[in-house]
Amino acid sequence: MRRPRAGSLTGSLVLLATVVGATAVLLAGIAAWQTARSDAESQYRERLARQATVLSLAPNLSVLLLDQAQRLTGTTGVQVAVVAPGGQVDGPAAGAVTSADRDALLAGRTVSTTGSLGDRRVLVQGHPAGNGGAVVLAQPFTEVDAAANRMRGSLTLPLVAGLIGAALAGALLARRIARPLVAAAGVAHRLAAGERGLHCEADGPAEAREVARALNTLGAALERSERRQRDFLTSVSHEIRTPLTALQGYAEALSDGVVEPGQQAQVGQILLTETKRLDRFVSDLLELARLDAEDFPVTREPTDLAALTRETAEAWDQRVRQDGLHLRVERTGGPVIAVTDGFRVRQLLDGLIGNAVRVSPPGAPVVLALRRTETGAAELQVRDGGPGLTDDDLEVAFRPGALHARYAGTRPGGTGLGLAITQRLADRLGATVTVRGHGPEGGACFTVTLGP
Repeated sequence: MRRPRAGSLTGSLVLLATVVGATAVLLAGIAAWQTARSDAESQYRERLARQATVLSLAPNLSVLLLDQAQRLTGTTGVQVAVVAPGGQVDGPAAGAVTSADRDALLAGRTVSTTGSLGDRRVLVQGHPAGNGGAVVLAQPFTEVDAAANRMRGSLTLPLVAGLIGAALAGALLARRIARPLVAAAGVAHRLAAGERGLHCEADGPAEAREVARALNTLGAALERSERRQRDFLTSVSHEIRTPLTALQGYAEALSDGVVEPGQQAQVGQILLTETKRLDRFVSDLLELARLDAEDFPVTREPTDLAALTRETAEAWDQRVRQDGLHLRVERTGGPVIAVTDGFRVRQLLDGLIGNAVRVSPPGAPVVLALRRTETGAAELQVRDGGPGLTDDDLEVAFRPGALHARYAGTRPGGTGLGLAITQRLADRLGATVTVRGHGPEGGACFTVTLGP
C-alpha cells in the first residue's frame, strides 16, 4: 500500500482512525487491567468456597482436617482451620479467624472476608459444618496477585492486535474515501489543462459523489461556454471580415488609380460607412468587456423614471419617424421614483429601442411604457410591431450573436451584441430584463424591472 503523503486526506484519516482505535483499545486495556485482580480474587474465593463446603461435610472435622493439613494445602498455599462447636479454633489458619468470623460461623452463616495470617494478607472463606462447628480456609494474596499478573500478561497480544487492526481499518477507510476525491482532483486538473468531454465516476461516500457530480456539471458548463465563445468569435470574425474586405478593395482601387474622379465621393462614403460599422463592432465589444469588469461605474441615486422615459421618447422621435414607424409612450401620471443609475437606464432603453426600430417594418408601432407594479417595483417596457421571437429564440435571446447568426440575411440586425449588453447592464443595475416572443403589438416585448 502506498504511503500517504503528509498533510493529505488519506494520511489524516489513517491517523485519526488509528488514534481513535488506539484510544478505544487502551481504555479497554486499562479497564481489563483494573478488573484482572478482582476477577482473580473472585475465582479464588469461589474455589475456596467449594473446598470449604466439601470439607464441612466430613463427619469428624478435627481429626480429618488437622491430620491431613499438609495434603490439603499442597502447593497452593491454602491453610485450614477448624472451629469446634464449643468455639475453639485450631489449625494453621486459626490466626486469620477473628471472633466475629467465629461467631458468624457458629450461628450457621458462611464467611467470606479478608484477614491477616502472620505478616501476610489472606483470603478467608468459612463454611458451617453439620456437627455445629465450621471449616475455614485461608489463601495468601500472593497467589491472587500472581494469577492477576498472568491475566494482565495475556492482554498484551489482544492490545497489539487491536492497535494494528485500528491502523488497517483507518487505511481501508481512507482509501475508500480518498480514492474518489483523488480521481475528482485528476479530472479537475485535466479540465484546467484544457481537456473537455471528461466524466468523473460518482462513487464512494455521499459527499464524494456530490463532488463528482458537481465536477461533471462544471465540465459540461465549461464545454458549453467555450462552444458559445467559439461560435461568437466566429460570428464576430465573419461580420468584421465583410467591412474589412470592402475597405481593402476600395483602398486598393484608390491606390491603383482605378476609381474615376467622379466616383471618389461615392467611394469615400462607402469607406466611411464601413469604417463606422467597424467602429460600432469595436465599441460593442469594449462595452461587453467593461460590463464584465469589477470597476464598472454605477451611481445609484433617486431617479424619476417618468422624466427619463419622456426624455428618451423625445430623443428617439425623429429617428423613428424617419424610418416610417410610430413611437408611442405609455406611462402613469406623476413621477415614478427609483434608486438607480439614470444614465445606465437610458443606455439600456436606447439599446432596446434601437433593436425594435431595426426589426420593425414601416408603419409598425414602437411602444415605450412605464408602470408601477403592485409590489412597488418599476417596470419599463419596449414593445414593437416586428416579426417577434419564437420559443427557441427566447432561450438564446440574450446570448451574444445568437439571434444575429440565426436571422442573418433574413432580418435587419446590428452587431448581435445589443441584447447581451442590455442583460449585463440590467445585472449591474440590480434589475432584471425579460422577453416575450409576442406582445400586444405583435412583435417582441422586453420588460426591465427595477426593484422598489
